[in-house]
Amino acid sequence: MSSIFTKIIKGEIPCYKIAEDEDHLAFLDIQPLAKGHVLVIPKKETDYYFDLTNNEFVALNAFAKKVAVALKKAISCKKIGMSVIGLEVPHAHIHLVPINEVGDMNFSKARLHFTDEAYKTIASLIRQHL
Repeated sequence: MSSIFTKIIKGEIPCYKIAEDEDHLAFLDIQPLAKGHVLVIPKKETDYYFDLTNNEFVALNAFAKKVAVALKKAISCKKIGMSVIGLEVPHAHIHLVPINEVGDMNFSKARLHFTDEAYKTIASLIRQHL
């Protein structure tokens, strides 16, 4: 079930890494809904979020919380929204999106685009708060 996320985990495709441990990876979404939109994934190839074991599920969410806390400190917003959709890439993942209103989590709206330098700056800013 190899996906683009597996290639990112293996380093075959570059990413704007935010955080990593033995079992998880967080990186900037390159088609973000908002500045600082982060994807948090397990390194284990699992398509469906709820197929994770209880321990894997808890660990992934604890890792996501750590990233969300740093993200909230780095990016001006009211809250960090969390969404698990899982249709666009067959690999379990959590979207962490800085939000100011409910509509900010609308995945059908136009995505933002940043320069390589801007993505690097955003990632660095978030990492500073980990």
